Amino acid sequence: MKILLRLSRLIDATSGLLGRLIPWLVLAAVLISASNAVARKALNLSSNAFLEVQWYLFAAVFLLGAGYVLLENAHVRIDVLAGKLSMRTRNLIDVIGILVFLLPLCGFMITLSWPYVWQAYVSGEISQNYGGLIRWPVYALVPLGFGLLGLQALSELIKRLAFLSGVGPDPLHAGGEEEVSEQSHLGEPAIVGPAPGGGTDAAPALAEGTRGARRQGGSTK
Repeated sequence: MKILLRLSRLIDATSGLLGRLIPWLVLAAVLISASNAVARKALNLSSNAFLEVQWYLFAAVFLLGAGYVLLENAHVRIDVLAGKLSMRTRNLIDVIGILVFLLPLCGFMITLSWPYVWQAYVSGEISQNYGGLIRWPVYALVPLGFGLLGLQALSELIKRLAFLSGVGPDPLHAGGEEEVSEQSHLGEPAIVGPAPGGGTDAAPALAEGTRGARRQGGSTK
């Protein structure tokens, strides 16, 4: 499990790096769009290449950013139902969802899209618009994006299995690793796995212990 957790941290670091790159792609799309609009209105100049670059960047933002969104646990969830379940149950549901739906979907999309990428590359397919761009780079974003999403799904699967095994923090609890580190610094035992019996959650008890230590430290000043 230690080796798998190291792999998970490596994947998380890669997704985090891409997540920091995404805002620059958004900025580039905005600058290109503004420049194209100014050139068209002020100088009566226009370029289909600039228009298509915006579409390419837009596709890159969503496809390359999907793994980062999963890392940040920011995908849409049905919180009305999930909020009533224990953290152990929620992590178990995530494990099933990753194995049954997410990973097969990523594999299906990569398998389905790759022949189109290769065909566009070999044939040198170009946009039908005058002055348009070659097509294979934007086609390649599909298998690349789903590949990165699949890697992050694998990382999330490892983290959830580690939590269910009692050897890792709860990946669904925001700031869980930071609280574990802070509690250890205060000299208290760091509970990172599910409580014995699986009926209660370790994360709320950990957070309560940390808040208690802070209040106690504040009262002595």
